[in-house]
Amino acid sequence: MSTQRKTRVLVVDDSATSRRMLSGALRGEPDIEVVAEAADAFSASKLIAQHRPDVITLDIEMPKMDGLAFLRHLMKHQPIPVIIVSSHTPSGSALSLEALRAGAVEVIPKPVDPRSVVALASRLKTRIRQLRASQVHPRPTPRVHATAGAAHLKISRPVSGLIAIGASTGGPQALEALLTQLPIDTPPIVIVQHMPALFIRLFAERLNEVCPMRVVMATDGEPLSHGVAVVAPAGHHLIVEHQGGRLRTGVRRGPPVGHQRPAVDVLFHSLARLRRISVVGVLLTGMGRDGADGMVALRRAGQETIAEDESSCVVFGMPREAIARGGAVHVVALNRIAATIVKCLDRAPKP
Repeated sequence: MSTQRKTRVLVVDDSATSRRMLSGALRGEPDIEVVAEAADAFSASKLIAQHRPDVITLDIEMPKMDGLAFLRHLMKHQPIPVIIVSSHTPSGSALSLEALRAGAVEVIPKPVDPRSVVALASRLKTRIRQLRASQVHPRPTPRVHATAGAAHLKISRPVSGLIAIGASTGGPQALEALLTQLPIDTPPIVIVQHMPALFIRLFAERLNEVCPMRVVMATDGEPLSHGVAVVAPAGHHLIVEHQGGRLRTGVRRGPPVGHQRPAVDVLFHSLARLRRISVVGVLLTGMGRDGADGMVALRRAGQETIAEDESSCVVFGMPREAIARGGAVHVVALNRIAATIVKCLDRAPKP
């Protein structure tokens, strides 16, 4: 019989109905225990000191101190994995995206009807167990000004190639920090970020506001261009194909791969099939192993590959798998990845 301690969860929500729903969803699980409930941030602070929870579920819109301000305070003084359980309103979506930037490890939409409570319960329990199985180091997005960060990085000559980036938990912070360090004239960038459909377009818009290059949602058959980064849409795989003398995006519904759609593996494998195109594949923080097989394929195809080092990962899962399988040519901390990408591009064959 296992004597492993249960994962302690603190539920923070100003709605008594929501607190009952969330606590009820977790009640009776042999490995999860709701240690307390709080209706506001100040009560939550006292309960954190008293119960030392392993995971917090947090509503964004609360009285006294809003959830976002509380989250930032928590990440600064006492980082604990936080799962945001948010509303479906447009304003709620924007706030939830900001919460990911502030250090939340996941955003789960609140159910809109009783039938969706079961789905929420399943997803919440799965995520809590994944967090327990992983070494999680929550941290907010570093405050870096795009032009200041990218000014010293220059690509020394024209490059016919592209950059591919995959990320999951902790990815919104890592991607923003990385892209703001790359020069504006960077080769095309293709991105897979695991994120709920409700937030991915807002995430791309946020990146477009703060990054030197243009950031857009991927559409099927779109030519890739220098100075443009494309983000895989929710619920669709992103691939790159050589058509009509141009590199073009492909957006495919397809079945999930490794429980993910979009999957980093699908993107990386499509790039490994390209010929006479230089690729730099980058795998950032995230749970699980998505992207590890694809990174191995890229390296076997002679391409440059970079895995984020454990020291800067929120969750050292996907990069660890890629490293363990021999897929990573370079293993570097997040603040050195942009410079490593530029060095890889400078070594690429001339177009």
